[in-house]
Amino acid sequence: MKDSAAEEHLFLGFSHWYRDSIFPLHTSISLFLLSYCDCKLFKVFLVPTGEDVDDHFVTENLPGDLEVHFISRCQLPVVVQSCCLPAVVVEGGKFCRAGLSVVLRHIIQKTYEADPAKKDILELLGFKKTCLKACAEVSQWTRLCEISIPLAVEGFLTASPEHCQTIPPDILQLERKLGEPVRIHNDDKIRRQKLQQQKAGAKAAVPVLGNEAPEEGRTVEIHEHPLPNLELSIAFSKLLVREVSDAVSREAPHIRRTKTSDLPLLDHIFAEGLYFTLTDIVLLPCIHQFLVCSKNQGKNLVNLPLISSWYRRVQEVPGVKKAAGKCNMEFLQLPELMSAPEEQLQDFSLVPDELEEENEDSHFIGGPRPTMTKLMENGIEAKFSPHPYPSWTLDWTNLPSAVSPGEGKMSRDRALRKQQQLNNLVAAVTKLAKPGDVIVDFCSGGGHVGIVLAHMMPSCQVVLIENKELSLVRAKDRSDELGLNNIWFIQANLDYFNGTFNIGVALHACGVATDMVIDHCIKARAAFVISPCCYGFIQNTVKFKYPRSHQFKEILSYKEHMILCRFADQTAVQLPPERRLTGKQCMGLVDLDRAWAAEEQNYSVQVISMEPESCSPKNNMLVGIP
Repeated sequence: MKDSAAEEHLFLGFSHWYRDSIFPLHTSISLFLLSYCDCKLFKVFLVPTGEDVDDHFVTENLPGDLEVHFISRCQLPVVVQSCCLPAVVVEGGKFCRAGLSVVLRHIIQKTYEADPAKKDILELLGFKKTCLKACAEVSQWTRLCEISIPLAVEGFLTASPEHCQTIPPDILQLERKLGEPVRIHNDDKIRRQKLQQQKAGAKAAVPVLGNEAPEEGRTVEIHEHPLPNLELSIAFSKLLVREVSDAVSREAPHIRRTKTSDLPLLDHIFAEGLYFTLTDIVLLPCIHQFLVCSKNQGKNLVNLPLISSWYRRVQEVPGVKKAAGKCNMEFLQLPELMSAPEEQLQDFSLVPDELEEENEDSHFIGGPRPTMTKLMENGIEAKFSPHPYPSWTLDWTNLPSAVSPGEGKMSRDRALRKQQQLNNLVAAVTKLAKPGDVIVDFCSGGGHVGIVLAHMMPSCQVVLIENKELSLVRAKDRSDELGLNNIWFIQANLDYFNGTFNIGVALHACGVATDMVIDHCIKARAAFVISPCCYGFIQNTVKFKYPRSHQFKEILSYKEHMILCRFADQTAVQLPPERRLTGKQCMGLVDLDRAWAAEEQNYSVQVISMEPESCSPKNNMLVGIP
């Protein structure tokens, strides 16, 4: 493909070659998806992590029809240098997409846009096109696919023989999740069909996917076999763009009257349920490498029957074997791995799901008064520092219209409140910033904060980081209208930004996102100006445990802290004044815990109420200086 202004460059990390895969596994996964989609829309670059790389050897073992170039880390576009790979950027542009899930979803969307006939590719994004869209901090599947499974397999492959005798806990967790009941948007209807099939003892035709045609890659042979379950029929009917037979679809009256609680549960066919999605694409290269290594070490894996069945089933999906062939993946015949004696079975059900266990007691009743009294008895009350510049305001009437939040789709009243919120954050940032500083607008949304900062401080570099593509595209359009040259746009989850910066800012970072931003700023020793939001969504995660500070931990349990968080959301204007006051006090206590946790990292932190307080029900602002 010839270079053009609109050509997109895909940058993939390269550490080493192991058997039939490039490492890190994120790179093998990306290349496998490109092959499965038959996508040649990107100019692909490998970015070696070391100096000793045999370019010729690597290119010979890459997918045959894929042209790959090598580039050093220092030659990357500057915006990409601030991100973890994989990353995609338009050549010469300032808009970067970084992180495995974001990049893979972009490849799928671009493939479909280029050829709308490839509806099967778009279906990889699942129902409502949300597959792997949520960040790893809040989604178990994103965490498994992006982080846990790739790292577990890489660690397993590089471990010494004595350290790889047991199956990694994350692999066992995947096995357990494949045994959980399937939850899909129309499961009630399908569960009634399953009940009807069970009562009738029905046998139906199940499509068995035979050898793929060498060119089309999606042509299949249909054989008639007894149907082991309804789920398999539905899953492969969708893959083959076929309808489930009317005999299965029609429900008898007694089936329609059956209570939902009495319906049979659905079994997993693919990773997230009945349908083949991006999750399966991500897991396949990882699980393949794990199984190959286990087989070479003589391990018996009958304690992974669900993963083994999934691995065999994925191979039958149209296009998978062809893509694997391009990537030099030689699939195993799993029956060879299924002959261990029963005494070697491991009970994978004993592997804990740390988040479920920690959060299982998060559903509770009761008011905040006992918890607040307990804190007061220990000398802890909500504290708000005086606003250092309560009357400071931008001259909105003389600013270009594209700077104003009113340019977005919001009412006049809401736009005014948004301007008032921006006055508070921009005032704090301008007092902290100096020429040449890098300011990062985390969870930037449509860029209300970042665009104002970039316009007001042309001597500073502003970076907008947001996971939602449409919001970031709107921000870029506004920036282009203003002709801003000191602004970058990064579509990524926070953890994929690793650049250096001086000030971090976030307006209404939701729930745990506030703590993620504070943590990012502390690691960079950067100042922060943050307005939290959605306190009720706070809960323990893999990285963050609550309460955050030593002082609060010595007094409150996790459950007691969650009571504060839930009632901190009770600040809406339509609530009674006394309820709002209690909510404001709970907000202050939750943010005081955050402030004290940051002060334990040698920060000076103030919790301030925005002016006027009517600008938002969530009107707290944390200003931290290292």
